Amino acid sequence: MSDNAFVDSNIWLYAFFLRPGEEALHERVKKLIEVPARYVISDQVIAEVSSNLLRKAGMSEDALVEIVSSFYSRCRVVGPSHETHRKASRLRSHYQFSYWDSLIIASALEAGCSILYSEDMQDGQVIESTLTIRNPLIEPAPA
Repeated sequence: MSDNAFVDSNIWLYAFFLRPGEEALHERVKKLIEVPARYVISDQVIAEVSSNLLRKAGMSEDALVEIVSSFYSRCRVVGPSHETHRKASRLRSHYQFSYWDSLIIASALEAGCSILYSEDMQDGQVIESTLTIRNPLIEPAPA
């Protein structure tokens, strides 16, 4: 799973910020992101995670700098381009995604990802025949 899975902000927040009653979700997501894989994220993900960790989790600036540095060392970070915004607009028109979700999806598509881990979107939905949205917080069905 090297460089083909994009991880949305909400998944990182479950890993970094333990809320009461969400212990099982926290552990499940920690196992996912601790896999020795090089995930793809965008500048948007780093900004959203940073803002939430400072505001909602009360994280110190020093701790946040360490997390941001770890993103750059273990993930492929992509930035939005003019084409990313154009693609996001087409996705919003076609799929009715929110502005922010369409930008995440466009970034994942442009990075060549086949999986997008997100809690906020429809699990199993396939975008442009190449990107599958997966919600790692959903328990797999028993076999």
